[in-house]
Amino acid sequence: MELWEIAARERIYDTLARYAHCADTGRFAELVTLFTEDGVLAIDGRPPLQGRAAIEAFLTGTKTNIAAHLTQPLIRHHVSSIRIEVRTPDEADAASYFLAITERGPDHWGRYRDQLVRVGEQWLLRHRRVRPDGHAANSWVATRRESP
Repeated sequence: MELWEIAARERIYDTLARYAHCADTGRFAELVTLFTEDGVLAIDGRPPLQGRAAIEAFLTGTKTNIAAHLTQPLIRHHVSSIRIEVRTPDEADAASYFLAITERGPDHWGRYRDQLVRVGEQWLLRHRRVRPDGHAANSWVATRRESP
């Protein structure tokens, strides 16, 4: 492995970690800067969100929904088993698993599949596919699915 690839991997790990930290702390204006201007957040079962404004609006709505359904409106995403494939000095793919936890315990879990591009020294998400694999019966996500 060459030095440029090691640097790319470290910057990609940073992007993935910053996404989770920003999401969990409600810093959505910062989170969307981790996407390219025309980046896509595609959550299975929902229409894809394209562009930073659409992604931020969706996340803000999610925060409102969490606050309405939980006593302590906190969510924590745990990301693991990260696999990064640096295809070129400017393009990479990443795959990982996530587990989201709320005050009720494990809430929902699934997979991220990411396409990233290098912009300057930073690696940004061009496309993030969120594939939920399941959720707990008493979870916030189960409540959200029942809501109109």
